[in-house]
Amino acid sequence: MTAELSTRPRGSLRRHLFDNPVVLKELRGRMRGARAFVVLTIYLALLGAFASLIYVAVSESSTRTSGQANVGEIGRTLFGGIVAIEMLLVSFIAPAFTAGSISGEREHQTYDLLRTTLLPSRALVLGKLLSSMAYVFLLLLAAIPLQSIAFFFGGVAETEVILSFVILVMTALLFSTIGIYFSSRSRRSLSASVLTYAFATFITFGLPIILGSIALVLGMSFSSIQSPQAEVILLYALGFVLSTNPAATALLTQYILLDQRTIGTFSYTLSGGQTVTLISPWIPFTILYLVLTVVFFILSVRRVQAIEE
Repeated sequence: MTAELSTRPRGSLRRHLFDNPVVLKELRGRMRGARAFVVLTIYLALLGAFASLIYVAVSESSTRTSGQANVGEIGRTLFGGIVAIEMLLVSFIAPAFTAGSISGEREHQTYDLLRTTLLPSRALVLGKLLSSMAYVFLLLLAAIPLQSIAFFFGGVAETEVILSFVILVMTALLFSTIGIYFSSRSRRSLSASVLTYAFATFITFGLPIILGSIALVLGMSFSSIQSPQAEVILLYALGFVLSTNPAATALLTQYILLDQRTIGTFSYTLSGGQTVTLISPWIPFTILYLVLTVVFFILSVRRVQAIEE
C-alpha cells in the first residue's frame, strides 16, 4: 500500500507532462500535415531575408561613413535585427496555435467526446499548451543558426544568445497561455483569435508607446528630484515598467550587458552621488511573465471546469 501511494504522484506527474494524450494527439496531427513544415519554411525564409537586408544596409552605411566595414557593428546589428524579427514573428505565431485549441474542439463537435474521457481539466489545458510550445520551441531552435552568423563578425557574446532565447521563450509561453484562456472563454475560434491578437498587439506595439511616454515623464522628473529615496523609487518603477515589454527588456538587457558586463545586479550612481544596486530587466521580466502564465493557466482550467458544469 505504501509503495503504491508513493508512486502515484510520480505517475501522475509523468502522465500530465510526458504521457499526456492531448500532447501526442496535437503533435501528431500538426506534424503529419504540410502546414507545420510550410510555417517553418516561411518563418526561416523571412528571417533569412531580413538578415540579408540588415547585413547589406549596415555594411553599406559603415563603408560610406568610415571607408571600411565595422565588422563588430555589423555583428551586433545583425544579431539585434534577427532577434527583433524573431520576436515579432513568435509573438503572432505562438497565439495562432492556441487561440482555437478549445474553441475549435467545440466547433468540430469533438469537445464533448474529449471530456467523456478521464482526463482532468488541468491535463487538457496543459496538453494544449505543451503541444503548442513544443512547436514554438522548434521554431526558436531552428533560428539559432541565423543568430550565430553574428559570431563570424564578432561583437556578440554567447550570453546575449542565451538571454535572448530566454526572453523569446517567456514571450511565447505567455502569449500561448493567453490564447488558451481566450479560447476557453469563446465559443468561436474567430472571436478567440481576435481577442488574443488584440492582446498580443497591445503588448507588442501599444505598450511600448505607453512605456515610452512614462519613461519620458519619469526621465524629465529626475532633474527636479532632490530626495535620493524618491529617485530610487522612480528608478525601480521605471525598471519594472520597462520589464513588462519583451522588446524593451531585450534592448535594455543588452545595453546593461555591454555597458556593465553583468547579467544580474549592477551599480547605478544617483544624481546626488549615492550608489544603488539595480537588477537587470530580464530577471523581473521572467518572473512577471511566469506569474502571468500561471494566472492565465489557472483561469483557463477554471473556465474549462465551468463549461463542464
